[in-house]
Amino acid sequence: MTHKTKDIAIIGAGIVGLAHALSAAKRGMSVVLFERNPQAQGASIRNFGMIWPIGQEPGLIHQRALRSRQVWLDVAPRADIWHAETGSLHLVYADDEMAVLEEFVQLAPDLGYEVELLDAQGVQSRSSAVRTDHLRGGLWSPTEVCVDPREAIAKLPHFLAREYGVELRFSTPVHSIDLPTISTPSETWHVQRAIVCSGVDFESLYPNIYKESGLTRCKLQMMRTAPQPDAWQLGPMLAAGLTLRHYAAFKACSTLADYSARVSRDNPEFDQWGIHVMASQNGLGEITIGDSHEYGWQLDPFDKPDIDHIVLSYLRTFLKAPSLHIAQRWHGIYAKHAQNADFVAAPNSDVRIVNGVGGAGMSTSFGLAEEVFDSWL
Repeated sequence: MTHKTKDIAIIGAGIVGLAHALSAAKRGMSVVLFERNPQAQGASIRNFGMIWPIGQEPGLIHQRALRSRQVWLDVAPRADIWHAETGSLHLVYADDEMAVLEEFVQLAPDLGYEVELLDAQGVQSRSSAVRTDHLRGGLWSPTEVCVDPREAIAKLPHFLAREYGVELRFSTPVHSIDLPTISTPSETWHVQRAIVCSGVDFESLYPNIYKESGLTRCKLQMMRTAPQPDAWQLGPMLAAGLTLRHYAAFKACSTLADYSARVSRDNPEFDQWGIHVMASQNGLGEITIGDSHEYGWQLDPFDKPDIDHIVLSYLRTFLKAPSLHIAQRWHGIYAKHAQNADFVAAPNSDVRIVNGVGGAGMSTSFGLAEEVFDSWL
């Protein structure tokens, strides 16, 4: 068995682990990155690819997302990752939805959001993909960026290796951490520090900490169309009224309660399955569609066709695309904390567990990694 030495080990090559590997390497540390699979295949590749500052909680988390956005814009071209600064539109078709947007636009400057309220004509000037029947208006935000998560998560490790000398250990599970020793099936490593970014794997390392963490698992169902014909473009990433109920950015709006109550009364299935509906388009021309939310430590492994039907039916109320033929369906599972936007624990002075970023990993992980190292070092 060989013995190797690095300053820090990162366990997990999803977006949280990659972000911490980048942050450590930029600070001059020598880094080894472990991933138990040949390539990360969890929630980090099973999402919209949205870098989504507009939805994040005002204050620290929103600033974290903006910081992450800047890292993405720096790294993506250097790593040859397709990315598009599309911005986003939240579309509304009812008076109570419009009331939420109007209130949010009034609050936005003090909360730190750069947004613009558009009437129906203004929405159409931003996107030709929006259904205009009964359209009241929309919220334009310029800060959102789209990537293809499959491409990004595949290319980022090799970028880290090439640009920063990060040593990659894929197909290499970490069995134990007893610093300065980290043990794998074929190697023993000596490191000064370690960060565990294991996503929904609550059992392999520090299971007792996870048991008391307040984390749970969230399952979401998603779909992807075939590439759109004739190079048709979605333009800004799209969301609609249901998304106002989902993201923390809008919780400051007093008008949200009336709208949310109406949705719960008229469409209880949206509450039952935690449904809100968004659409993004990647560089291949595919439209990614979702999603739903089911919570629990042990989740039903079988997907529900009824959820996909509900999502597509709602999508058709605001999106007009040449083809909504579904080429792929899947579910993802991520770790989420009931109250907090992240979970950071210190089993000892030289180890950190970083998890629980919920569905915002692509949006916030780079900024979170900077915060972890700022406070740790």
